[in-house]
Amino acid sequence: METVSLFINGRRTTVGRGTTILEAAQLLGVEIPTLCNHPDLPPSGTCGMCVVLVAGRDGFVRACATPCEEGMEVSTESLGLIEERKRNLGTVLGKHLLECDDCVFSQKCRLLGLVREFGGRPVATRKEEDRVLQSGAIVFDQTKCIGCGNCTEVCPTGYLEMGENGKMRLTDDRKKDCINCGQCIIHCPVGAIEGVGEFEELERLFDDPTKVMVAQFAPSIRTSIGEEFGYPPGEDVTDKLAEALRAVGFDHVFDTAFAADFTTTEEAGEVLERLKSGENLPIMTSCCPAWVRFVEFFYPDFLPNLATSRSPQIMMGGIVKRMLPERLGCDARDIVVVSIMPCVSKKYEAGRKELMLDGAHPVDRVLTTRELARLLRKKGIDLGRLDAKPADDPLGNPSGAGVIYGSSGGVFESALRTAYFTLTGDHMPDAAVTEIRGHEGIKRKDIEIVGRTVRLVVVSGIKNARAVLDELREEPGIYDAVEIMACPGGCVGGGGQPMPSSRETVWKRAQALYEIDRNKEMRRAYENAAVPKIYRNHFSDEELHRKTFHTVYGKKRRTAVKTLKHSKEPYDL
Repeated sequence: METVSLFINGRRTTVGRGTTILEAAQLLGVEIPTLCNHPDLPPSGTCGMCVVLVAGRDGFVRACATPCEEGMEVSTESLGLIEERKRNLGTVLGKHLLECDDCVFSQKCRLLGLVREFGGRPVATRKEEDRVLQSGAIVFDQTKCIGCGNCTEVCPTGYLEMGENGKMRLTDDRKKDCINCGQCIIHCPVGAIEGVGEFEELERLFDDPTKVMVAQFAPSIRTSIGEEFGYPPGEDVTDKLAEALRAVGFDHVFDTAFAADFTTTEEAGEVLERLKSGENLPIMTSCCPAWVRFVEFFYPDFLPNLATSRSPQIMMGGIVKRMLPERLGCDARDIVVVSIMPCVSKKYEAGRKELMLDGAHPVDRVLTTRELARLLRKKGIDLGRLDAKPADDPLGNPSGAGVIYGSSGGVFESALRTAYFTLTGDHMPDAAVTEIRGHEGIKRKDIEIVGRTVRLVVVSGIKNARAVLDELREEPGIYDAVEIMACPGGCVGGGGQPMPSSRETVWKRAQALYEIDRNKEMRRAYENAAVPKIYRNHFSDEELHRKTFHTVYGKKRRTAVKTLKHSKEPYDL
C-alpha cells in the first residue's frame, strides 16, 4: 500500500494514501471535533466543526474531507480554530430546534457535547417554514435538520432530497416511496428523523389489570441493547434482557428467535416445494418488511416470488394469542403482545391488514431497541445490575438457527439446514454456507443437495437488492433462492438499533450471533422438540395453520404523507 508521512501537532505519522486528516488524527489519538461526519459515508464537511490549519494553505481546512499529503504539517489547536469552530457551531445551532427530552440520541448526543465544549444554544422557537412530516412509521422533522445530507446519502429509494432551504425534504416524485428501513435515522447526527414512538401508550396498558402483557424480543437485540448500558458491541445479554422486560412489568417474556424456528420450518418447506415444482423461482425471503414494501411498490412483478411464510415477529404473535388463552383461560383480546425490534419497519409490519387474525393484529405494539432502553432508564432499570434469567418456556428456548436470523445470510442458512436434513437425513456442514455469512452486500453460493445445485444469493441493503432484481429481469433463471434484508448487515444494522452505529459495530453484533449459534447444543430448527409439539397441540387444523403461518402480499400505492403540528403530536400508523 502506498503511504504518506505528515505531522499533526508536531507528531510524525504515516498513513495510507487517501486517508483524510481526520482519520489520521484519530489513528494518532488526536481529537478533532466532528458532528456530521459518519465513518460509513463520504464526508460532506457541512458542519465545519473539524476545521484545522495546514501550513502553506490560506484559511481553514475541513479535516474530514481533506486527504493527507506527503510532508503536510497540520495544527488542530489554536485560538483561531476555537473561534472558527464556535462560529460554525452557532450556524448549526441556528437551524436546530431545542427539544432534547424525546431525542433518539437520549444521553449520547454529540451536538450537546459540542455545546458544552464551545458554548452556544439551539433555537427555542420553531421557524414558520419548517415542517414535521410523517411517512409510515418515520417522522421527518425539518425543525432539527442541519442540512448535512447524510439522510439523502443513505436513502436507498431516493425518497429524501435536499430542499432549497438547505434542509431535507420528501421528494415529489410519485415513482419513489419510503420503505421505512430507518437507515436515515441512524445516520442523522442530530436526531432530526425518528421512528414513531409507542412506549408512552404502553405505560397506560401496564396499568390496566385486565391485560396480560407479553413481550417478545428479536434475535438481534440480544447483542445490541447492551450498548445502551455500557456493554461493548456484540455482548450477549439475552438473559439480562429477559429479566429487564419482567422488571418493566411484562407478565410473560418470549424469545422471537423461537418463532424463527417456525419460520424456518415453513420456509424450508416452501423452498423444497418450489424447487420440486419449478414454479415461482427464485423463492425470495419475506421476513424483512422494508424489503417486502420495496417489492410491493418498486418491483411488483416479483411478488409471486416472495415466500408466503410470515416473519418470526408475526408468527410469535399468532402463536401467543392462540396458546395463552387456552392456558390462562382468558380472552385473546385481553392479551397485549409487544415486540422489541431492531427496526422501525416492524412497526409498519405489525399494522398490516394482510396479517390480521380473526379481526385482530397478532402484534399490538412495537418498540425499537432504543425505545426499550429509554423506557428502562425512565424506570430506573439498569441492565447491568440485573440477574440473568432466561425467557419463558417453551417459547423462550430457540435453536441456534433461530438466533442467526438477525444477521444477513442467517435466514436462508437456517432454512437450508432444515431443507438439507429433510432431503438427506444428515446435518448440513457449516462449511457449505460459510460464504453467505459476513457483511458484503451481495454474496453468491451454489450448494449441492442430493445431486441438485441450489443457486443462492444473499443480499443486504436495498441498493444491492435493486441490482439483483434488475439482474433477474435480464436473466430470470440464474438463481433458485434469494435472501434480502433492507439494512446493511441485516437486522443487526437496523434503523431501530443503538446509536451511534457503524459497519464495525454492526459486524461485531453479527459475529456474536454466530458465536451463540456455535455454542448451542440445539443448533437446528428441526431439533427443537417444542416446535412439532406446538404444531400438534394447537395448529393441527389445516386452515388455522395456514392463516397463522402464511400470508400473501400485493402491489401498493405510494404512502400518504401527514403533516404534524410538532414532533410530539400523537402518531397514527
